[in-house]
Amino acid sequence: MGTLDYYAAIARMAPGALAKSAVRRVQGVARQALYRRREQVDEAQLLESFGATSAEALVSLALDHRSSRAWCEVSQRESVRAAIAKLPGAKQRTQARAAQALAQAWNVFGTPVSFGEGRPVDWSLDPLSGKRYPVEPVESLRLLVKGMDPKYPWVMGRLDSLVALAQGAWVTNSPVGRSRLATAFVAQTLDFLQANPVGMGVHWTCPMEIALRAANLAQALAMFADAPEVRRPEFLVPVLGALTEHSAWVEAHLEDHGAVPNNHLVSNYVGLAVVGLLFPELPGAPRQVALAANGLRAQMDAQVHPEGTSFEGSIPYHRLAVELFTLAWVVARGAGVSLGPAYEARLRLMYVASRAWSSEQGLAPQVGDNDSGRVFPFQERDEREQGYLSGLGAALFNDAGLSGGVFPDEAAWLLGNAGIARFVALPVAPAPVSVSFPVGGFHTLRGAGAVLTVSAGKQGQRGVGGHSHNDKLSFELHVDGCPVIVDPGTGSYTRDPALRNAMRSTAAHNTLQVDGEEQAPMDPARLFALPEDARARVVAFQPGARHDRLVVRHDGYRHLASPVGIERTFLLDRHVRALAVGDRLIGTGRHDVVGRLHLPDGQARWCEPDAAVLARAQRVPEGPGSFEARAVEIGPAKAPVGWVLLEQGLETSLVPSQYSPGYGRVVPSVSVEFRRQQTPPARLGWVFVFR
Repeated sequence: MGTLDYYAAIARMAPGALAKSAVRRVQGVARQALYRRREQVDEAQLLESFGATSAEALVSLALDHRSSRAWCEVSQRESVRAAIAKLPGAKQRTQARAAQALAQAWNVFGTPVSFGEGRPVDWSLDPLSGKRYPVEPVESLRLLVKGMDPKYPWVMGRLDSLVALAQGAWVTNSPVGRSRLATAFVAQTLDFLQANPVGMGVHWTCPMEIALRAANLAQALAMFADAPEVRRPEFLVPVLGALTEHSAWVEAHLEDHGAVPNNHLVSNYVGLAVVGLLFPELPGAPRQVALAANGLRAQMDAQVHPEGTSFEGSIPYHRLAVELFTLAWVVARGAGVSLGPAYEARLRLMYVASRAWSSEQGLAPQVGDNDSGRVFPFQERDEREQGYLSGLGAALFNDAGLSGGVFPDEAAWLLGNAGIARFVALPVAPAPVSVSFPVGGFHTLRGAGAVLTVSAGKQGQRGVGGHSHNDKLSFELHVDGCPVIVDPGTGSYTRDPALRNAMRSTAAHNTLQVDGEEQAPMDPARLFALPEDARARVVAFQPGARHDRLVVRHDGYRHLASPVGIERTFLLDRHVRALAVGDRLIGTGRHDVVGRLHLPDGQARWCEPDAAVLARAQRVPEGPGSFEARAVEIGPAKAPVGWVLLEQGLETSLVPSQYSPGYGRVVPSVSVEFRRQQTPPARLGWVFVFR
């Protein structure tokens, strides 16, 4: 896809987006010009903004006279401590995170890096490649360097380690322990600020990262407000100055210039809101809070569908969006600022959606990109985990429809003792049922221990692509809470463009590929562009007492010389405990058709299915009339989770594949391949029988 084709696709899928983008670019240039003419804030300006006559007076005015009641205020500490004490293992988890932050150790997408307590951190290091980004003006810095990935140093530079230190101090009874953690907070903060001057180096290249770093620094500073180590002018003055500079940079470099602004812009607003609400006396804070509040309301409407799904085209990015919008809402509410009933109502629906597709073990399917992104730095979580959101949502909204799960650490920190009291008073909600989200393009069938999530909808970000993959009519299947047939994930972004494109290709998903073609054309140079050529949609969604049926279709192969459409039927039979999947080809010509079922590991083997398994497969409505003599047994040899029985006449094989359970990690796996030459109208299918 060339540049003209790309922009033509945007114009077609997002009418008016290019014109609006051009206007925003002009506005952005003006903001940045004003920013370059300003001088960095100094001590005199800070004293004036706080109404202080000296640096010593500034300490008291900034840290003692706290009007906010946000979760991170010292006034909320005892309530949070009480809630943490009621959660088994929560204190130990907090202390473990604090110990890691004290050692200045990070697990960066599976790569461990540690610098030691009190020692300088190599903030510009990409720990996977061992290379460093130069500390030079961002205007001249080459961010995309072969073999390097800025997301790796950004993990460290987001400074959620500061919040971990503050959490440790809150749950520690020892004065010596609290002092040690506060000292580490001071040292790590100053080390970062000295090593990364404003506008210099990799940590000033992405306003999203700058905004979230500022939010973490502001929250941690509020948590340490009564610590003697923090209450020194020589520390507080540069830190308040840094918060001002971070907010000014974000305000001047809002990520609103793309054709369709996305989660980056939401992050910008979240950072401005959190800093400005926690420290409203900072220069520019009132204006920035107003900008952020209006922006958050607008982006909640623009980036979250009325059904509660994110417009990103990615279920993992839905989690990121939930945490972003929630953090802003919680801090705003604590500061007495309302984001409005419409914002709150749609945020609640985001939690409902997460609950709908999460398995019994809390794992969500990896439909679309997964860059392991989070905003809440309260507890380490699996990159695929979303089950904790249900308990948080139940306590946030006092919503019985979200109850019944576990009260998570995130809720204890954000809501304190009042949150856990609300949670335990709620009746247990019924188990989630099958649901279709037609606008977001995610459709979930549930029952008999299975959770099946199918991708069939428009590309993300209003058809631009963004974090969508060529995965239409693909699915992920969890059985008894565990992923069994999976979306292979993301792997990498800019470090390895070839891997990026391979992992978002049609062949990397559990769908049909016709004549070796892509469902939608991919420009290898545009890693986040995927045009709306497949036009995937739901034909029928029919939940029932015994079985649920979903029929979906896409037209991604209508561009072939002999056009063909694909219609796929999923039938989940709760009584038989089996899933039947059938593909129907509608069109002309003769085509090479390949289907794939990707597994999360190499635990699969050919076997002769026993009579009981075969009988169950034959009882599922809409399954094939006859099966191949051999089946694929999936899972450990002595405890398989199920069997795939393929329609007779298919050429079948087990082939090496790869699975990325989180960003930056790729492990070997296998996939089941089945192929046949077909002349439409034609049908092929298979059945998965659960153990």
